Amino acid sequence: MIDHVSVGVSDLERSATFYEAVLAPLGLSRLVTRLATIGYGKSYPEFWINLRAGMTRVPKEGGAHTCLRARSTADVDAFHAAALAAGGTSEGGPGLRPHDRVRYYTAFIVDPDGNRIEAVTFPAE
Repeated sequence: MIDHVSVGVSDLERSATFYEAVLAPLGLSRLVTRLATIGYGKSYPEFWINLRAGMTRVPKEGGAHTCLRARSTADVDAFHAAALAAGGTSEGGPGLRPHDRVRYYTAFIVDPDGNRIEAVTFPAE
């Protein structure tokens, strides 16, 4: 249903370095580089970062939440660790989350601009 997602960033090169590290465990790499935007994906750009001149940090109470699918719990762990090592913050460490209809394993991070990104997988019982 959704073809791609994009987030605004205040510093394109800083964010490119961050997202290259964070998205690699999920199998996404840089596919497109333009003057003010970079696209990451597996075979086509699914996740974009777009330079927004003068952008201020997304407030904790605002903004969007983007969730990306991981192949395994190890990939979720690596996503979270890469985000912390690259200057992001944790908004929920890797682990199983209780839910009434599905078993899922996830981690939540915040990028240097305040964008909230999640990685999720659905492990077998």
